Amino acid sequence: MTELVSRQEFEVSVDFYHFGLQESDDADLPVPYPDEMDLDDGWLVKSWPGRIDFRSAGHTHTAKATVEVWDGAPPEDADTWDVVEDTTLTTTSGNLAFWDMGRSENEVTLGSGGTWQVRVASSGRRLVSDLTELGEDADGVEQYLIQFWRKN
Repeated sequence: MTELVSRQEFEVSVDFYHFGLQESDDADLPVPYPDEMDLDDGWLVKSWPGRIDFRSAGHTHTAKATVEVWDGAPPEDADTWDVVEDTTLTTTSGNLAFWDMGRSENEVTLGSGGTWQVRVASSGRRLVSDLTELGEDADGVEQYLIQFWRKN
């Protein structure tokens, strides 16, 4: 049975429907956030070397993100979430930071570099979309669960 190794909770800024999570020190990234960002709708998460892009349902707001590191594949809980997508991330350091239009102080520690399997789940998407379309406050409505475990 797999076990939870660590759990961190953050408030992340969403700008123009996006935010990113990438190497804390982005100096050696071939494509740092937000370069080559895909602006099309219809996706939740996209991976690049050392970077993950997230597509929000709201234009500009603050979302809640919970980041978990597991010692193996965590149990699936798709019924709780609006959308769930899997991807992989290869990181040299295992230290990541959230990015919107710049680097935030919110840092994620995976424990080490390597290739990680990542499951991203999101909820509150319909409501955050409706609220931002109406020009109302949508802070804290959209939530993300970002789970990491080593890829075999």
